[in-house]
Amino acid sequence: MDIGSIVSQSSALSQARTGDAVAILVMKKAIDAQAQTALQLLQALPSVSNNPPNLGNSVDVRV
Repeated sequence: MDIGSIVSQSSALSQARTGDAVAILVMKKAIDAQAQTALQLLQALPSVSNNPPNLGNSVDVRV
């Protein structure tokens, strides 16, 4: 192997690592944005009203 090919391979590996790091950071930012959007959607849901205590205690199973 000559020195030129070693330097070329080293440069290629360095660029690959940098590209991978950038891709991971972009993915983390996208996940954070989705989490924030999901939280906003959950907070926008109307509150659940409480049913009277007699509702939901029995099930009618006639067919």
